[in-house]
Amino acid sequence: MARFWVCAAGAGLFLAFLVLHSRFCGSPVLRNFAFQISWRTEKILYRLDVGWPKYSEYFTGTTFCVAVDSLNGLVYIAQRGDNIPKVLVFTEDGYFLRSWNYTVDTPHGIFAASTLHEQSVWITDVGSDFMILWLHGENGTGPAKFNIPHSVTVDSAGRVWVADRGNKRIQVFDKDTGEWLGAWNNCFTEEGPSAVRFTPDGQYLIVAQLNLSRLSILAAPPVGSIGDCSVISTIQLADEVLPHLLEVDRKTGAIYVAEIGAKQVQKYAPLNSYVSSFGS
Repeated sequence: MARFWVCAAGAGLFLAFLVLHSRFCGSPVLRNFAFQISWRTEKILYRLDVGWPKYSEYFTGTTFCVAVDSLNGLVYIAQRGDNIPKVLVFTEDGYFLRSWNYTVDTPHGIFAASTLHEQSVWITDVGSDFMILWLHGENGTGPAKFNIPHSVTVDSAGRVWVADRGNKRIQVFDKDTGEWLGAWNNCFTEEGPSAVRFTPDGQYLIVAQLNLSRLSILAAPPVGSIGDCSVISTIQLADEVLPHLLEVDRKTGAIYVAEIGAKQVQKYAPLNSYVSSFGS
C-alpha cells in the first residue's frame, strides 16, 4: 500500500512539473500529451493541410465547387464572380497551374473524369441553357421526392446517394432501376447535407453541412441494407466558412472543400494510419 501512495505522489508531482514547465517555458510537451488523450475520446481520421494551396490569392471569387482528377494529380476549382477566371487548376500539392474564363458563366458543380486516353471536366452551369437527360422524382417530402437535391454520388454497390438538402436527409436509389432504397435523416436534425462523397475504401461517407460549417464522417452501410445514419467523426470549421461542395481524391483519400463563405478551397489529408487501409 505504501508503494502505491509513493507512485501516486510521484505521478502527481510529474504532472505538476509539466503544467509549470508548459506555463512558464512555453513547452509543447503538455499540449502534445493532452492532444494524445483527446484522440482516444474521438475517432479522428483527417487533418487540415495548412500548406494547401501554396498561394491562396488565386481565389478571386466565390468558390462553389471542386473536383479531383486522381489519375493525373489535378484539382479543378470553379468560382463565381465578374471578370475573373471561372476555373482554376492546381496540382494535388497545391501549386497553381492555369485558369480559364471562357464557356463558363455561373458554375455550380464540377466533376473530373479521366482515363488513360483522355481528360474531361464536366461543369454544371446555371447561367447557361442545358437539357435534362435523366430525371427522377418531384418536389415534395415523401420518398423519391426532393427539396433542393444538392449533391449526388454512387457507391461500389451501384447505389445512388442524393443529398436532399431542403428535406434534411440523404436518399438512396438503385443506379439501374431507380428504385427507392431508403433514406437517412437522423443525422441531419439541425441542417440538411449540401454535399456527399465516399472515401476510396467505401467505408465512410463525407458529408458537408453548409450553414453549420461542418463536415461529418458517416459509416457506410453494408450491401443490401441502408439502416440508420451513424456519425463516426466530425470536422468543425470556422464560423461562416460555409462548405458548399466537396470532393475526395480516389487515390490519396484527401478531402477538398469548396467554401463559399471563406471564398477558398481547403484540403484535409487523411492520417497515415487511415491511408494504409485504402489498399487493404
